[in-house]
Amino acid sequence: MLHRYAFSNFQSFRERAEVSWLLDRKVPEAVWSRTAGSGERLSTVMAVIGPNASGKTALLKPILFLDWFMRQSFAADPAQALPFHPHAAAANDASEFEVDADVDGRLMRYTLRCTSERVLHEALYARHERMRYVFVREWNEATQGYDIKQQDFGFAPAEARKVRPNASLIATAAQYGVPLALRLANSHLASNIHQFGRMVNDANQLASAAAHFAGDESQRLHLVRLLSAWDLGLKDVQVREMETALPDGKKDRFWLPFGVHQAAGGRTFELPFPLESSGTQGAFMLLHRLLPVLQSGGLAVIDEFENDLHPHMLEPILELFASPVTNPHGGQLLFTCHAMEVLNLVHKSQVMLVEKDADNESSTWRLDSVEGIRSDDNFYAKYMAGAYGAVPQL
Repeated sequence: MLHRYAFSNFQSFRERAEVSWLLDRKVPEAVWSRTAGSGERLSTVMAVIGPNASGKTALLKPILFLDWFMRQSFAADPAQALPFHPHAAAANDASEFEVDADVDGRLMRYTLRCTSERVLHEALYARHERMRYVFVREWNEATQGYDIKQQDFGFAPAEARKVRPNASLIATAAQYGVPLALRLANSHLASNIHQFGRMVNDANQLASAAAHFAGDESQRLHLVRLLSAWDLGLKDVQVREMETALPDGKKDRFWLPFGVHQAAGGRTFELPFPLESSGTQGAFMLLHRLLPVLQSGGLAVIDEFENDLHPHMLEPILELFASPVTNPHGGQLLFTCHAMEVLNLVHKSQVMLVEKDADNESSTWRLDSVEGIRSDDNFYAKYMAGAYGAVPQL
């Protein structure tokens, strides 16, 4: 489970920002949370709210960048720049990232300092009686190479020194079968965000979601139970492989979902999903990202969580992450939201507020850090009145 992540000089965030799931003893036991194997109590949901263009999506992207870097950067073009953007006012400065997570019952910390051209520092630490390094990799300007030290990581030193400036030591070590690197590279993160922002719910996304459910019958049945219970007018959802002709005469195959509806007299009829409501399509595509995290653990990062959904849909979806029955492995959800009704559902420790100042610098803070806030406050009313900040200035 993810404990926290922090970063600086990333997109609209110039100064250090931190997102933490850690909960202290003051937080009631009823709050949606789980005790990690390492002993800390962690939230299972985190909502990010704030005005348009304040930096909400930018707050999510560092964890996505770190996930890509630690798992997939080995496959990048050797000449490719690292896919992130520093703050415009600090374009020549290094960016820094840090993440703490529970890995098989042990707290581990990963740190990275880099420019778009190269890694300057990369390190992995594990908690024993204290935090102890597993490896440390430092750029040596004098030798134009890396100084690397390891403790029980198991990556051959000669190969470790060859790791490209735009690749992670972890992603590279995984290619050589290093057990810890393979474990870290197999972490699961699902998201509707790419490098340029939120993915649009289009035909390609619908086909991708359908292909997922075609390959996992248990999750398709779970999908049907949820959509039927949420009264979307569906009795069943079937997925079928379709064929279409391309302009060059070749055939293309793709998966398409069909909604099965109950009609008068006990009869049923089908609708291809492109003819279903945008809300039904949105729920279908959202669940194809959430259900794998709920089934196996990991992190779901969703931008504009309520997109195409009625506000009343927020609670039943969030509750999937609350129950050990529907979330047996402590899957976590990080999401942005414009439906302020979410403030009536979550605890003050499960809300990140984001705003941007006149210098185009974003900042963020957890709602429970606001001085004087009480657990029995009406968070929705006070936020709408501007008591916590992070509201549009109109």
